[in-house]
Amino acid sequence: MGMGLELNTMIVTKGNEKRLEENTFQLVKEGYRLYPMEIPIEVKRTKDGETNGIGRITKLQWENAETVITYELISLNSTN
Repeated sequence: MGMGLELNTMIVTKGNEKRLEENTFQLVKEGYRLYPMEIPIEVKRTKDGETNGIGRITKLQWENAETVITYELISLNSTN
């Protein structure tokens, strides 16, 4: 029996991210997912939505059929 694994090239939050510090966030995703580490990738609220900013994943943890990512928001696209 194999382990299911999904490869992601962007961070899709669906509004579920938690702020840990000023520009550091944590996001829990269902299932095991693999993300590129330590390089800039897009952060979006929905898969087909506009880019909210650029993030860099600093920690990736797999446990209990969940993926926990910690990322730093390095730039923000804002209309304000």
